[in-house]
Amino acid sequence: MDTPLREPTFLILTALAREPMHGYAIIGEVAALSDGRLSLRPGTLYGALDRLTDAGLVELDREETVDGRLRRYYRLSPTGDATLAAETERLRRNVEAATARLRARSVQPLAPRTAGGLA
Repeated sequence: MDTPLREPTFLILTALAREPMHGYAIIGEVAALSDGRLSLRPGTLYGALDRLTDAGLVELDREETVDGRLRRYYRLSPTGDATLAAETERLRRNVEAATARLRARSVQPLAPRTAGGLA
């Protein structure tokens, strides 16, 4: 999977960077990481996890049965870790460039405007 990553993909990988998680924990972590801006539905998440697994970015860590239901835990693969690190670095450079431009704009005096028309 090439960068740039879409935000939901970036946040799913970020959620898994710390430890393996099951689906509903990932949903909660993505919501927390995005300050509630991104709310993944289970069908959307599991479709994304299937794509990320097929792309080699996420791996199945383990399965367990809880209250009669199968719970799958996913983890970041080594490729997923490298992809997340590369995307994080790309975003960091973009933020630095934007921050520098904003700082330069705020300290640079505005050019005087000349009145149009006849005086």
